[in-house]
Amino acid sequence: MRKRYHIKNLDCANCALKIENAFKSLEGVQKVKVDITQELVILESSTHYEAKKLERIAQKIEDGVLIHDEKNEVHHQHHQIKSQELIINIIGFIIFLIMIISDQFNLIHSSLIRISLYLLAYIMIGGKVLYKAIKNMMNGQVFDEHFLMSIATLGAFFIGEYVEGVAVMLFYRVGEFLQDLAVDRSKKSIKALLDIKPTIAHIEDNTSIKDVTPESLMIDQIIYVYPGEKIPVDGVIIQGKSSLDTSKLTGESLPRDVIENDHVLSGSINLSGVLKVKVEQTYEHSTVAKIIAFAQNNIDKKAKTEQFITKFAKYYTPVVVFLAVVLAFIVPLFDSLFFSRLNYQTLFPLYLKRSLIFLVISCPCALVLSIPLSFFSGIGASSKQGILVKSGSDLEALSQLDYIVFDKTGTLTKGTFEVIDIVSDDPKQTLYLAAHLEAFSTHPIAKSITKHYQGKLNQDILSDVNELFGQGLEAKYQEHTLYVGNEKLMREHHITCPNDLVHKTVVHVALNDQHIGYIVIDDQLKEHAKQTINALNQKHIQTCVVTGDKKEAAKHILNDLNVEIYANCLPEDKVNIVRTYMEKGKTAFIGDGINDAPVLIAADLGIAMGGLGSDAAIEASDAVIMNDDPYKLIDAIDISQKTMHIVKQNIVLAIGIKMIVLVLGALGYANMWLAIFADVGVSLLAVFNALRIFKYSKKVQKDV
Repeated sequence: MRKRYHIKNLDCANCALKIENAFKSLEGVQKVKVDITQELVILESSTHYEAKKLERIAQKIEDGVLIHDEKNEVHHQHHQIKSQELIINIIGFIIFLIMIISDQFNLIHSSLIRISLYLLAYIMIGGKVLYKAIKNMMNGQVFDEHFLMSIATLGAFFIGEYVEGVAVMLFYRVGEFLQDLAVDRSKKSIKALLDIKPTIAHIEDNTSIKDVTPESLMIDQIIYVYPGEKIPVDGVIIQGKSSLDTSKLTGESLPRDVIENDHVLSGSINLSGVLKVKVEQTYEHSTVAKIIAFAQNNIDKKAKTEQFITKFAKYYTPVVVFLAVVLAFIVPLFDSLFFSRLNYQTLFPLYLKRSLIFLVISCPCALVLSIPLSFFSGIGASSKQGILVKSGSDLEALSQLDYIVFDKTGTLTKGTFEVIDIVSDDPKQTLYLAAHLEAFSTHPIAKSITKHYQGKLNQDILSDVNELFGQGLEAKYQEHTLYVGNEKLMREHHITCPNDLVHKTVVHVALNDQHIGYIVIDDQLKEHAKQTINALNQKHIQTCVVTGDKKEAAKHILNDLNVEIYANCLPEDKVNIVRTYMEKGKTAFIGDGINDAPVLIAADLGIAMGGLGSDAAIEASDAVIMNDDPYKLIDAIDISQKTMHIVKQNIVLAIGIKMIVLVLGALGYANMWLAIFADVGVSLLAVFNALRIFKYSKKVQKDV
């Protein structure tokens, strides 16, 4: 059983990880994900858990966290609590500042008053950290950043370093505040994607207009969409014209002009005229519902880098505490016995201070926060470009691709057939006859012919219409027999026709036994198909195309692309081809049709063309390109590679600087101020570095 809950007042990525681990230990829980960007808890469990029980568990880890069922609203005083904390911290800072000035001019002579005021400033600034450390220890969670900060700062007070003790706590809290701002920015980028949900629809009710929820709409109902409103469900315009803002769906910044008979997607914003729209999809199956479901599902896959950091932090902190204890108590003993003339009592305070500096440096905040934040930023930046990526794991896979297998129709080609030529002594008559007979068929090729014929269709001119499966149609026309279909139909009736057209999709037209001409139908390459393949080649990613078409027809349309072609493929053939490539390297499959679902699941990374793609394909995929532009794949790869580059930078930055300063601290060459930089400073550098991904995504948008 999979259930979602809303979680509020949670900004700390490390706290989210702890809450996640606490939920994992519950009976019957198979999988859990606490996502602070979407403020969601996703729980897969054989046991049902009330939101209040989960809330009580979460509050043992992070005060003020609220959890409630998806359908229920919750009122909270989050901003009020934050404001109160800020005021208390500011007062504590003012007291601390007064004490520094007092010490400078020796204004307070009583050591008791002096210590008391420093202690007051310390408690006002760091009381919450101390409370969390004690609370976590009571719950069996000893080795965390709150514990490290508490031990280090209290130890500083113990050895008389009051200024440094308060300063460490002050800079730690400032760092927390700035980190929260950074996380909020990342959360907003993801939540902006989910903000596309429409909340109201206007339907015709006899002679009046009635307001209803989008979920209550039914197919073929008529709705009105006014300027400034979101289109509630997918439909077709039957009256009116306007411009639509589709940027949150497709990443396209330019408005899309629409008129009668144009199809419109739910979540688009109507910018100008009133539109009268006929409902084509219920809300459950509309584009906006697909996007929201996609963004909210399958977010429990962590990237390997995230998994590494989680494990690293789990073992790193206890090891560091152990080393600090050794540095404080064991090293001075060895130093006094074998290396120094000073006794243990003299050396102990020196090494105790070094161990406290060691603890401040060692806090793993930079890694625990910045690595998930980098992936949040990468997913958010991709969504702004109209590319939805399900998880950090999928973003990581996208950056490591060796091979990409493309479906042809609807992916590299438009997937809509068009008449490109009519070969006949009388092209107008040939088209006239073909269009009238094809009007009886619903086949895509038949529709392309009737669409190309711009005159009025009068089906009464034909009688005895008969559809011949796999061949075409026949009918009576002015006492003649009219045949419209493929070469097999012609041979069946012993009608001579050109046989050198194997690379083309051709519809033959014949009267009685006389062939009068043929119509050439073809799919068209998408605008950026060639550009996409060339860009992938430059990135040294090998490409190929799989299609159910004949080899000659596929070669004809893909002639301009430098790709290997696998023709006459059934769905199982596509799976086998992808698995062959997967044996050689990381492989993605990109497609749009319902028959692509098996291969999308089988690939290392399944990418669906979302705008025209089927529900099954989107559900099976790991990423979705919303506007069906294949070049968006290049944007997605660029953003994923930039994300991974920044993730690696942050790992090297955080671990590298910490290790250097740890050694300096242990040897006595680092003071508490350098320790503060190694903790808070490095954390902030890593966070701001992670947020550069958003700037990079804007650059990508400008370059396209």
